[in-house]
Amino acid sequence: MSLKNEIAAEARRLGFNLFGVVEPGAPPHYDVYERWLEQDKHGEMGYLDTERARKRRQDPKLILPECQSILVLGWPHTVPDLSAHNFEKRHRNLSGRTASYAWGEDYHDVIPRRLKELVDFIDKKVGHPIPNRWYTDTGPILERDLAQQAGLGWIGKNTCLINPLQGSFFLLAEILMGIKIEPDIPFSADRCGSCTRCIDACPTGCIQADRTIDATSCISYLTIELKGAIPRDLRNKIGSWVFGCDICQQVCPWNQRYSQQEKKYPEDIAFKEPDLISELAKSSQEFNRSFKGTPIKRAKRRGYLRNVAVALGNSGSTNAVPQLIESLNYDSEPLVRGHAAWALGKIGGEQARRALENALSIEEDASVLEEIRFATGG
Repeated sequence: MSLKNEIAAEARRLGFNLFGVVEPGAPPHYDVYERWLEQDKHGEMGYLDTERARKRRQDPKLILPECQSILVLGWPHTVPDLSAHNFEKRHRNLSGRTASYAWGEDYHDVIPRRLKELVDFIDKKVGHPIPNRWYTDTGPILERDLAQQAGLGWIGKNTCLINPLQGSFFLLAEILMGIKIEPDIPFSADRCGSCTRCIDACPTGCIQADRTIDATSCISYLTIELKGAIPRDLRNKIGSWVFGCDICQQVCPWNQRYSQQEKKYPEDIAFKEPDLISELAKSSQEFNRSFKGTPIKRAKRRGYLRNVAVALGNSGSTNAVPQLIESLNYDSEPLVRGHAAWALGKIGGEQARRALENALSIEEDASVLEEIRFATGG
């Protein structure tokens, strides 16, 4: 068995469902990335726009000068129930929605351990340490470009890498290595065809014609990366999503096909459909305890509860009013109080109106006062 085949077999044993190899070089869609940055579609993610980050994405050898090959791997995560019944159920109750990759342990903790094991395996096979550097959604590389060049799939209209047998519910990881391994044939076919389901289904219209995302209006960006207030004109469109978004993947025919085959529908994951009212009541200690070791911790309590308040407002349920009032009056974070005020204004009713008027007389934070005035039409 060749070294490449041995590495591929070990990668599968470690849990990776996709494996490919590409030579280091300029990514074929680097110019698209540059235009995306120039148009400020990366929002507040300034780390993407530094000179160092740009140069390294253009030339992987600036990351690892000894690099001769890049291993690209796919790590599967939970496939959600994509049935229409499941969609409707979520909108009929006061539960939130979280992206399926966040339903378990944080992949930033899980995948690097496996990558290290794979590197150790290669070192042992070769007989000496090989220069290497590994990443999973953390390094200055265009990983979907690399994955396409490594033959793992094509970049779909929803910007996700789509594998014809696995769909797109997987995460990418890369190992830059100072050893020559036979590269794979790039995946050149575009199997999206004339389908526009992802574009049509996106609530905010953030999917662009050049297969990029306008992050400033993407639900995933708004609920995770954005640290301040969510723009008011986008809050209605977030629906019940409180961390990330799966819509453009859920409607993809390639995922529908894979989901129907595998039927990996989890029923016992606590973060799948969190109870919005109880989530909004979480203290800092409760938040940290609940989400330790999960991707949701990344949003921090103030960002997560901001999202929860918006989802409660979008629910339109008067059952949410008492907890929203509690948060408006007593939460320590202005960001949470402000979005609770918006949610109360959205739900409406006498109880909500009185609470907003009372808060207007005691609130001291300017940003929260602005939200209260907006909620009361003042």
